[in-house]
Amino acid sequence: MTLLIFETIMPELKSSPTLADFQHYVAQLEIERGFANQPPVEKCLLLGEEIGELFKAIRKAEGIAIDPQSKVGEIGDELSDIFIYLCSIANRYDIDLEQAFVAKEEKNKRRKWQASPSS
Repeated sequence: MTLLIFETIMPELKSSPTLADFQHYVAQLEIERGFANQPPVEKCLLLGEEIGELFKAIRKAEGIAIDPQSKVGEIGDELSDIFIYLCSIANRYDIDLEQAFVAKEEKNKRRKWQASPSS
């Protein structure tokens, strides 16, 4: 019996990546790690979990009580996880995040903004 071993090539993110580069990288990463077929709703739920982990990390950084038994990540790590899920969800709907951001900011520029009384 012959055992065949296939080595997969991890995707690489080019230096000085654009937002489109990040989205492409995440798409490749999901294929490599076996997550490419997860439906959008599952990605949204996972994103929600990561947001909770970010909140916990911020609580720790701000000196707000947390369960001493719970595992708390670093703020940068949690923000990165959120960014990965954001790219993943955008990819599932063929949304170019850069174009979406620019379009949304054009809408926001036309809005009237008012500071809250506590600011």
